[in-house]
Amino acid sequence: MGSTPTRPIFYDYPTHSICPVGFYPRGFLNGIAMKPRIVFMGSPDFSVPILLALHENYTITGVVTQPDKPAGRGRTYTPSPVKLLAEQLILPIMQPLKLSSPESIEQLHAWNPDVIIVAAFGQILRSNILELPPKKCINVHASLLPRWRGAAPIQAAILHGDQNTGVTIMLMDTGVDTGSILSQKELKILPDDTAETLSDRLSILGAFLLMETLPHYLNGELEPTPQSNDDASYARLLKKEDGLLEFDLPAEYLMRKIRAYNPWPGAYMLWQNQPLKILKASLLKNDSTDKITAPGQRIVIQETPAIWCNPGILLLEFIQQPGKKAMSAKEFLRGARNWISSPQSITPS
Repeated sequence: MGSTPTRPIFYDYPTHSICPVGFYPRGFLNGIAMKPRIVFMGSPDFSVPILLALHENYTITGVVTQPDKPAGRGRTYTPSPVKLLAEQLILPIMQPLKLSSPESIEQLHAWNPDVIIVAAFGQILRSNILELPPKKCINVHASLLPRWRGAAPIQAAILHGDQNTGVTIMLMDTGVDTGSILSQKELKILPDDTAETLSDRLSILGAFLLMETLPHYLNGELEPTPQSNDDASYARLLKKEDGLLEFDLPAEYLMRKIRAYNPWPGAYMLWQNQPLKILKASLLKNDSTDKITAPGQRIVIQETPAIWCNPGILLLEFIQQPGKKAMSAKEFLRGARNWISSPQSITPS
């Protein structure tokens, strides 16, 4: 058995995702009682480090990911990050519209997995799939369950001002993230974390935790711990319209929303009947109500566009107009006629 590296090696794949390489030397898992055949299910950047770690230490008989989807201005069909990595690793790939289809079930049986590992796949696994592998299905979930079950746990943690989040390795059942827990690891949420940056860090943490947990689970050394439904909270699937900023809410909450919804679904306001995406903002606390006509009043503070909220002021730092590249808010202001919704430019006290 080789020695464990003191630190992982990192490389970029794809361009905005950080993937850990060399979690353990090859052969690190020689002592486990079985060499399992694994089917991996995942789609976004979050899943990539987990697939990479599994590939280095186990036999991957197949990868299941979402179908190619139109993206960008040209709506060109684009493969998922997991598909890109699976192609690079020369792994068998399946992209079903419905995982429950007879063709998909037949392929899963042909791959004959001992265990299925799921990480942000994007489709529901029904009981006939959950019961297929002898060692069940294991999910890598981006929260400390039972807090933030559901499709958007990273966004929910930032939006609600959680100080910490983490990763849970759990056995899957027919509920939504209700299965018994195998292991958990906590991670501090940084003040400037967006959903993208926090997801990158959680994905690396999840890959490490899975590599620590899986050998013990396969050897029967872990006793799964049932979740408490009394402490559960739910993070529902987000829609594009959820990103609309409502300025009758506190500026502090809206600033968290901008971070939480970056990059998806994107926080935005309406400007000249068009969505103006707010990529970054900061908070100016101002208890004075002088000259405030209403929440949503647009003003300028030190040559920076800002908006009154209830309470507080949101200073816009980076924005993106429809069909244009992101720009600084100050640059936007130079071409934004009628930004000020009342004739005033204030200086913070």
